[in-house]
Amino acid sequence: MDVIRWELILPILIIELILIGLALFDWFRTKETNGPRWMWLFIILIINPFGPILYFLIGRKH
Repeated sequence: MDVIRWELILPILIIELILIGLALFDWFRTKETNGPRWMWLFIILIINPFGPILYFLIGRKH
């Protein structure tokens, strides 16, 4: 139980970091979002792993 299985955790962490990076890049680039921009920044950074997914599904203006 004390051994961390990095071969299982590492791909999930890499995907999460890529999602956060893409969401932050789009957040910086976009001037208008559905709701306050500062709220989406906190959602992207704090609610992991669902924050970036929520931003891409709900937060972006189309």
